[in-house]
Amino acid sequence: MRDYSRLDAFLDERLKDIYPEPFGEPHINIITQMIPTIIGKYAIPKGAKVLDVGCGHGLALNTFRDHGMDATGVGFGDEAAKARAEGFEIIEEDMSFLDVADATFDLAWCRHVIEHSLFPYFTLSEMFRMLKPGGVIYMEVPAPDTVCQHEANANHYSVLTRTTWMQLLSRAGFTGIDTGDITFNVPAGPDTYYTFDARKPDT
Repeated sequence: MRDYSRLDAFLDERLKDIYPEPFGEPHINIITQMIPTIIGKYAIPKGAKVLDVGCGHGLALNTFRDHGMDATGVGFGDEAAKARAEGFEIIEEDMSFLDVADATFDLAWCRHVIEHSLFPYFTLSEMFRMLKPGGVIYMEVPAPDTVCQHEANANHYSVLTRTTWMQLLSRAGFTGIDTGDITFNVPAGPDTYYTFDARKPDT
């Protein structure tokens, strides 16, 4: 039997790296634009089960509900309590070790969360496992080496290149991977987020 005690201790220590994320633009505008874009692109029907990984302030949860979908969030603390008070099911567990059955969700919404994973290949493999055949993943992550220096954030462990993310998505089993850029200006200069969307094969 393998001894994971050192890994457990390391993960516990990383809890100290977590800090509250400010919420505002450009995130509000991106969420309100990208959710209907993904729904339309993949013809995701009303009643579909959505997992919002890192649900934060709950804007995406509410937007999915407004589109007639059954949204579940992954989050912690005060934000999780607020989302529960609004009637959402919230899972308070590490995104890489969710106690969720195989093939449960139609869409995994992973916006600005996978860069917080210490082992993103495993995390993406877990997203693949939890999706139904034909299910969709949407992933958005900060690009490396911009003026914002996202790789220097205390709990950003995986700020990777676009080609690396595409390889990890492919190795996890996803197909038809599309990618794009969201670019905008901050006081220090231009910044970029990478977007990825893909499917779990039907069989």
